[in-house]
Amino acid sequence: MKSTSSSVSKKKMQGYVGFSNFPNQVHRRSVKRGFNFTLMVVGEAGIGKSTLINTLFDTKIFPDREEVPPNAEPIKGVDVTSMSADIQENGVKLKLTVVDTPGFGDSINNEDAWQPILENIESRFDAYLAQENRVNRSKISDNRIDAVIYFIKPTGHSLRAIDIEFMKRLHTKVNLIPIIAKADTLTARELDLFKARILADINYHGIQIFKPVSDEFDDPETVADNREILSKIPFAVIGSEKFVERPDGTSVRGRRYPWGIIEVENEDHNDFIKLRQMLLRSHMEELKDTTDMVLYENYRTQKLLTMGHVQDNNVFREFNPVMQQEEERRAHEAKMQKMEAEMTAVFQQKVQEKEAKLKQSEEELYARHKEMKTVLEKQRADLDEKKKRAEVAMRPVTPLEQHPTKGKKKNIFGGF
Repeated sequence: MKSTSSSVSKKKMQGYVGFSNFPNQVHRRSVKRGFNFTLMVVGEAGIGKSTLINTLFDTKIFPDREEVPPNAEPIKGVDVTSMSADIQENGVKLKLTVVDTPGFGDSINNEDAWQPILENIESRFDAYLAQENRVNRSKISDNRIDAVIYFIKPTGHSLRAIDIEFMKRLHTKVNLIPIIAKADTLTARELDLFKARILADINYHGIQIFKPVSDEFDDPETVADNREILSKIPFAVIGSEKFVERPDGTSVRGRRYPWGIIEVENEDHNDFIKLRQMLLRSHMEELKDTTDMVLYENYRTQKLLTMGHVQDNNVFREFNPVMQQEEERRAHEAKMQKMEAEMTAVFQQKVQEKEAKLKQSEEELYARHKEMKTVLEKQRADLDEKKKRAEVAMRPVTPLEQHPTKGKKKNIFGGF
């Protein structure tokens, strides 16, 4: 099928037709269907994963941790567990799935601690790919990881070997969001230096982390918000499910210390507000789009290439009538040459078969002629022999032959 390309011209409308209401239609449909968001948290035990998630969503996603008896055996290896919750805010429904990784970084030897997590992420990609390849795709369940919050231990120095290895292994599969956990254990100066060292390590090792991107369609306010969020990465956060009372009598979510109060939702104290803004309020859809159109597509391409699938780039080539006509001419000539070669081969084969058949018939005729000649010569010899016998039998008998003993008798009697 031939297609022609045409330039797009801008037209000025004379009145209102209604397609500008399309975003409202999408909004109503989205609100009706609800949203899904899958978040993975990775970090050592006791680093504050459960508390931060419960604080982010202002609900009890993670249950209270049970006290582990001193004589209990520690968890061996890394386990991957998930829990889901249906939450609603201002009529908008969200199915939230939080994937936890207990056991990560808790062993003496953490050489391959990232492996179970990577396998879980890839298995979700494989499950989605399998659903895409089904005949009936009306009900596709999407449980791909939209973002990974990686908890960095507040050492104040730089990234540890396990931090670098984990992020290097997973940064092409997920949206990495590194955060400094329990930021209230460091001073403001220590946090600034620690953030600088973390970013230096990330850049040195070529690790890709999720960063908000602005384009020409964003308004100045959005661009300013993105720039401010970027300045806070990696986020230094604290979490608390408890409320404390400030000196003015108001209650805030935070932690009380002998020297004062650390407020969770105070941007002067930590980056919790910016993390929540990026994760939930302004870039949740961008996280999902990046997972679907970049990370998953890259994985899908590599997977299909590994399975032996090859992309036909001619499908996406721009149409050129002259080139198309030339290609059709070459294809037709090649087809005719192929047909001519096939016909020549068939003709030669038929000729060879006919020659072989004629040769075989000639050999058979010669053999029959030779056989008949031999038979005739034998018959002639037999006839000659019979003729000789017949001639001898028919010859007249002489007197001597009739009385062969008379002379002999006279001679005998005359002798006496």
